[in-house]
Amino acid sequence: MPDVLDATPYDALLLLSFGGPEGPDDVVPFLENVTRGRGIPKERLKEVGQHYFLFGGVSPINDQNRALLDALRKDFAEHGLDLPVYWGNRNWAPYLTDTLREMVADGRRRILVLATSAYASYSGCRQYRENLADALATLEAEGLEVPRVDKLRHYFNHPGFVQPMVDGVVASLAELPEDVRDHAHLAFTTHSIPTASADTSGPVEGHGDGGAYVRQHLEVARLVADAVRERTGVERPWQLVYQSRSGAPHIPWLEPDICDHLEERHAAGVPAVVMAPIGFVSDHMEVLYDLDTEATARAGELGLPVRRSATVGADPRFAAAVRDLVVERSAVERGQDVTPCALGALGPSHQVCPVGCCPARAAKPAAAGADSPYA
Repeated sequence: MPDVLDATPYDALLLLSFGGPEGPDDVVPFLENVTRGRGIPKERLKEVGQHYFLFGGVSPINDQNRALLDALRKDFAEHGLDLPVYWGNRNWAPYLTDTLREMVADGRRRILVLATSAYASYSGCRQYRENLADALATLEAEGLEVPRVDKLRHYFNHPGFVQPMVDGVVASLAELPEDVRDHAHLAFTTHSIPTASADTSGPVEGHGDGGAYVRQHLEVARLVADAVRERTGVERPWQLVYQSRSGAPHIPWLEPDICDHLEERHAAGVPAVVMAPIGFVSDHMEVLYDLDTEATARAGELGLPVRRSATVGADPRFAAAVRDLVVERSAVERGQDVTPCALGALGPSHQVCPVGCCPARAAKPAAAGADSPYA
């Protein structure tokens, strides 16, 4: 990256995230937003929301996004990158559409978007792009000037995303009893999605078993496992596993589930497991409940020592990676030659999502891609 950090032609960065309830009264309305259009009764949503009520009805994701905002603003200021940072959510306040209205009122017309999802998939990329298109359509209907929005590329293999996870796994291994540490198994976890969605993730030419979603996660798992081996001098077995399934039982989803995996590892004589949630940017509810609560309780029943490593969160190296991605994309937009930073064999992801990338079952407009109606 050049010494002078230039974000031209962009005049703002938007942190775009999922959102979460911030009190017991928010839980059901939040879940109604998440499941809108699926016809799920309120009584069922109350059942689904029980894991939120275990934590006082508060998801940690909003506070984690506030911490990331602070880290980004601090990093940008310290490195002379003059770019204001805003925050909008898909499912809870601050809502995306409200934030875009604020940005337009502030005179922002070229906006870069950082989604809190590092990998290619419908729910992790295209759905956010559909949310952007819906919000821009609302602004257009209100007679407001519609800004141009571009999404930063997938950052799953950027060193600033990978290196903090390596540190997290090494720290978790150090917490295990010494007599089981060297033979511990590494279980790299991510959100399960329907196999049909996984198979069509990423550009069309790469569609197939698992698509880009599985390939990208396997690459990150390999990168972390290799770095942990170099740091500790011990080769440990590892596997990519899944968590947080929420679909109908008859629809195939990616497997194995983390709890099933713990049972299998225990039956195979593995003495300990480190669960590394590489699929998540921060320690939000699905990490706290599905891993720290449910999976840890299952391991306790088995008598299997487990530790859960930290996610990237607001690590300064991740904030620096976002700065790098902003400067990189800005240079691309200005027509300059750049060398994108990426670890491993897959190389850097595309700067612009191509047509047919991570398609939905029902066609909907999506902004910030080659098929955007707001180019």
